[in-house]
This record gives sequence, structure tokens and C-alpha cells, in this order.
Amino acid sequence: MKQYIRKADIILLIVLIIVGLASTAYVAMSRTGGDTVIIEQNGKMYAKYSLFEDRSVTIEGKHSTNIVTIKGGQVWMEESTCKNQVCVRHSKISAGGESIICLPNRVVVRVEGKGGGYDAVTS
Repeated sequence: MKQYIRKADIILLIVLIIVGLASTAYVAMSRTGGDTVIIEQNGKMYAKYSLFEDRSVTIEGKHSTNIVTIKGGQVWMEESTCKNQVCVRHSKISAGGESIICLPNRVVVRVEGKGGGYDAVTS
């Protein structure tokens, strides 16, 4: 009977798991906190608010309404008139680069990191 799993296979698997866990930890620790909430509607900026000022914002469209809540350094979609409610079920966001998108109502809520720069640059 042939042996299909060798010592080298097990060592390779362990190395891959360690590299995966290390890269996940690095990405999680390198996330920067956000300081600005930007709300866009139909591809245009609707409003810009501080993430640290509690408020509720109602975005009215032709046939839609979204309510965005900013509280305690986090932002979330409180209510929406869209059918699928994916945006309402989305978790609260607070880190730079995170976003909540209501595709049917064409509303994007995103958090911009400190300094408002790019998260990454590729060439």
C-alpha cells in the first residue's frame, strides 16, 4: 500500500497555515480608525460628517428613503425602503475604507481614514 501523505506535505501545510494566520493578523492590526463619514447618492456626494458627532441623516430619493445613523464612533444604515435590506443588516462600520452600499437606492456610506488618503496604491 502506498503512502499518499508525506512528512513534507505536513510541513508545507503547517507553514501555509502559519503564513495565513500571520498575514490575517497583520491586516487586522494595520487598519486605521476613521474620522469622517461620506454619504453619496447617485454617484455624487450628498453629505460629509464627523464620525464622532452623533446624528441621524435621512437621504430622500425619488422613490426611496434611507436613514443613516452615526453614534459612538460608528455608522450604520438604520432604515431603507429597498426590498432586500442587505444594507440594513450590514454590521456597523468605523475603520477607514469600510463602506455600506444600498444598491437599489444608489446610496453609499463610507468611512474615510485619518488624513483622507488612499488605503493602498498599486502600479
